[in-house]
Amino acid sequence: MSLLPWQTGTVIRLEEETYNTRRFWIEVQGQETFGFIPGQFVTLDLPIHEKPNKRWRSYSIASWPDGSNVFELLIVLLEGGVGSTYLFNEIKVGSELTLRGPLGHFTLQPEHLEKNIFMICTGTGIAPFRSMAHHLLRNNIPHQHIYMIFGCRTKKDLLYYQEMNDLALDNFHYLPTLSREEWEGKTGYVHALYEEQCSGKPDAVFFLCGWKNMIDEARERIVAMGYDKKAIHLELYG
Repeated sequence: MSLLPWQTGTVIRLEEETYNTRRFWIEVQGQETFGFIPGQFVTLDLPIHEKPNKRWRSYSIASWPDGSNVFELLIVLLEGGVGSTYLFNEIKVGSELTLRGPLGHFTLQPEHLEKNIFMICTGTGIAPFRSMAHHLLRNNIPHQHIYMIFGCRTKKDLLYYQEMNDLALDNFHYLPTLSREEWEGKTGYVHALYEEQCSGKPDAVFFLCGWKNMIDEARERIVAMGYDKKAIHLELYG
């Protein structure tokens, strides 16, 4: 299978989501629609190294398919991160980016919608789940209960907080938890939240996105609860 061609995208909007995360809206040149499946990602080719594979950075698409040629990325400024430092310091509205996509198979399938779906994430790992949730709810796609379990350190690290709260009705449950700060919501790590919801071992499928340590521990705990490894789907970073 041949690789998708590189394309050019123009940054048409920037917005600070938190103190260290930024939202990038990118318009793909030369086409009216940028078609993708919620959960997919794009790869950017950044001028940060002479070797191509050291220039590439992949980011999950945070928006949902709306028939336009614009998509959104949610990017965190990593300490010592060459790619994110370049994007934060050099990219302005009107800047052009070289990109390839959509890519990836971290997507919901029809059989998943017949089960409870656990979207377990940390940090900017919420991006593909935001895409999935909006797509399902805006298109009235039938599904069972969805539990979006989002972990971060402090309240200032919460991403899309009000937006996700506004989506949380009927069978969509938004469960944020903070590991290093007391607040009005849940505290601790994500694991206790899905273990509580799965105490009766409901028919479920698990999508994990975030740091490797979280994903490794979640895989072990989910299997220990009696679920098959095939019920676990993951996208890791870092």
